[in-house]
Amino acid sequence: MKIAVFAGDGIGPEVTAEALRVLEALRLPGMVLFEGDVGAAAWHRHGHPLPAETLEMAGSADAVLFGAVGDPLCDGLDRHLRPEQAVLGLRAELDLFANLRPAAAMPGLEDMSALRPEVARAIDLLIVRELNGDVYFGDKGTRTLDDGRRQGWDMMSYAEDEVRRIAHVAFRAAQGRRGQLTSVDKANVLETSQLWRDVVIEVAGDYPDVALNHMYVDNAAMQLVRDPGRFDVVVTGNLFGDILSDQASMCVGSIGLLASASLGERQTAHGTFGLYEPIHGSAPDIAGQGRANPMAAILSAAMMLRHSFGREGEAARIEKAVARALADGVRGGDLGGTAGTRGIGDAVLERL
Repeated sequence: MKIAVFAGDGIGPEVTAEALRVLEALRLPGMVLFEGDVGAAAWHRHGHPLPAETLEMAGSADAVLFGAVGDPLCDGLDRHLRPEQAVLGLRAELDLFANLRPAAAMPGLEDMSALRPEVARAIDLLIVRELNGDVYFGDKGTRTLDDGRRQGWDMMSYAEDEVRRIAHVAFRAAQGRRGQLTSVDKANVLETSQLWRDVVIEVAGDYPDVALNHMYVDNAAMQLVRDPGRFDVVVTGNLFGDILSDQASMCVGSIGLLASASLGERQTAHGTFGLYEPIHGSAPDIAGQGRANPMAAILSAAMMLRHSFGREGEAARIEKAVARALADGVRGGDLGGTAGTRGIGDAVLERL
């Protein structure tokens, strides 16, 4: 079980360390950990946010456990040298096209949501976000118009095979949940979205046991705060998925609780190769203070055990330990509590 660990910047090393403590406590046979540099840390040491040796390390692993990247001191760098290019580069080079972001209400934390407790309590959804297309990877640039005005431009596009493969991931996910899939687009104004909708409808024919509905992205954003319990699995493109998944996290109550998996089609001896990371950022304002909530990183490790190593039992144990710690009142600052990074890790280990 070869796991590449890329802790990254800011609070990344702190929360990743707690996730590793949990993994090591499970005493999994054959688990091998090796570490590499990404983000600003890699730029400072190697002159690039994703050095060739880090990429090679990821390619030889069965899974990647990722912390966070980002450093305000690097904001002035050319775009291709900024820390965020590390995770974008890993997704592209390793063809990790499917991002799974679950969001579910934690019992006892309904009061942390901006929504009414009875509304927040119903949240149990999975957002399946396409990762390798859309404006994030399309051609882009700036130019000067004939009248002298500067103009920035970004190209949004999807090929039908890109839509088809993410649709299959979403339909299969819905089969394993409540059998409902919402495809989010903006087909009333975007040709890219019209193709998206057409292809999703074509793929739906392979999954007669899944109920498919379509929703414009602006309505989906509204429904996430009005009636989030209506959603089971949501599939959408890169840009819309980035926004909606962060919105869903705050509907639950804290971005510090949510894990994610980025998967491709590559299979290893154990399962599907993937990159696993908490969805929060590097939070440089609290880095090094021992205040970051490591629960999302710990839950990311659980997702890794489930999807890349087929160890459902251990994954469920971790998730139950986190839920029990929360139920017992162990809360970080993001949840209005006083528990620190190490203390939260201790609490999860105790309940494991």
